[in-house]
Amino acid sequence: QVQLVESGGGSVQSGGSLRLSCVASGTTFARYGIGWFRQAPGKEREFVAAVDWNGDSTYYEDSVKGRFFISRDNAKNTVWLQMNSLKPEDTAIYYCASRGGRGNLYQVEGYDYWGQGTQVTVSS
Repeated sequence: QVQLVESGGGSVQSGGSLRLSCVASGTTFARYGIGWFRQAPGKEREFVAAVDWNGDSTYYEDSVKGRFFISRDNAKNTVWLQMNSLKPEDTAIYYCASRGGRGNLYQVEGYDYWGQGTQVTVSS
């Protein structure tokens, strides 16, 4: 079992920044890749970014490349998502999730455990 807790969401104006945190417990954190997804009202949950087990490889959805940056510290059981130049279309609930390596890392089905989410609201 993996427990994931997100924090760091909030309300910002367009162009602002937020840093989301995802803290894991209940497992050997370094075994797992971690992804961030988001879900806006009335839309499906979509991939945002992911990092492999040791932080060497990162992956981003096209619309966030160059604005969002994912990183991890296995000693702290934590993954961060630094979000810069935020836009109103980034408004959503953001979820972190863990994966053991099976399945497509860009898809919801590729992840086994999920956090409860944190709200990000960007106003114009």
